[in-house]
Amino acid sequence: MLFKYKGFEKTGKRAKGTVTANTVEEAAQKLRNQNIYYESLSPAKEFSFELFTKRQMVGEQLSTFSKELSSYLNSGMTVLTAIKLMENQHEGEKKYLSFLNSIRTMIEEGKSLYHALNSQNIYAMPEFYLQSLNVAGQSGKMVEVLVNMGNFFSAQNKVKKQVKGAMVYPTIIFVVAIAMTAFLIAFVVPKITSIFEDTGQALPPITQFVLNISHFLTSYYMELIVGLIVIMVLYKLAYAKIDTFHRLIDKLWLKVPVVGGLIQNHELGRFSYILSLMLSSGVAYAQAVKLAVATFGNTALGELFEKASIKVMEGNKLSNSLQSIKGLKPKRNFIQSLALGEESSEVANILSNLSKLYTEENEDKLKILLALLEPVMMLFIGAVVGVIVSAMLLPIFTMTQGLSH
Repeated sequence: MLFKYKGFEKTGKRAKGTVTANTVEEAAQKLRNQNIYYESLSPAKEFSFELFTKRQMVGEQLSTFSKELSSYLNSGMTVLTAIKLMENQHEGEKKYLSFLNSIRTMIEEGKSLYHALNSQNIYAMPEFYLQSLNVAGQSGKMVEVLVNMGNFFSAQNKVKKQVKGAMVYPTIIFVVAIAMTAFLIAFVVPKITSIFEDTGQALPPITQFVLNISHFLTSYYMELIVGLIVIMVLYKLAYAKIDTFHRLIDKLWLKVPVVGGLIQNHELGRFSYILSLMLSSGVAYAQAVKLAVATFGNTALGELFEKASIKVMEGNKLSNSLQSIKGLKPKRNFIQSLALGEESSEVANILSNLSKLYTEENEDKLKILLALLEPVMMLFIGAVVGVIVSAMLLPIFTMTQGLSH
């Protein structure tokens, strides 16, 4: 149970935080052992959904935590001193501070960093991250592993920000295009076409088509909005709760031209980096493979590697296991590189280089796709506006020709 307290340290400095204990009396005794004189001590209460489930710690926070901790440890500090210093630096971040408080409390009780991180109830952390720190603590490579993990999560976060930043302009263009088209169809088209209908003149097919769309949108816009929201909610629920549906969608994404290649590069690159990192940290090959499988976001690829990891635990090579499983296959150059590494006992180095290759390949492809997206969006807007303008001008031309005759 977690208790929060406020009080003073032996030096007179104000102190506040949390302490883990089964009872209030046990919590009070722990504070006395730490030379903390508390003014208030009560069970920590959080009126939120997070009380019942731990939220995944985001990559940016994992990167910050890893880099800060590695920096302090590299300067000669103990883990406990480093955590205390980090608490002082993040006093304004309530949830993160609670996370640091919890870790510090358990380390003061004699637990290792790995056990503290694994036992805390504030954030859910990736299993491969925890296991890497566990092995690093036993082998004396804690600083090195923390630095590598910090760089990994930092690189992942950088890619996400680059993609989001690059998508801002095309998204704005698309939203403006939709808004402009909706305005023309809902308000401008009916007023103009009503003039022609009053004359009893037959409208050209394209004009009638645009007018029908206008009538449909203005009559059922509320139903369309509600229907779209319902479909999106049902899709998200099905994707999150129904494994078969989740697997089917992930498989379909892998088959989409260009996009499927980007997804597979990203997934395989991340798996390769984590596996190479854990092998370099001293994790046994079979265990490292099993832990690295948890990095897959695409369930189709994740299931493939999960099946292969079982064969690896039985003594088989990962490259042979992937080839022997029927169905979806990873990229050929991945299996070939992996097989070469397993033969030469250089899996960590080869996978590290392969991860860099996939990252660079994806960056180049994304730049090309995003560069092409802007002119495609402009062509789309031009085509839509062109159809609407044509639908408005054709009746005018028809009427003018009728008057001239």
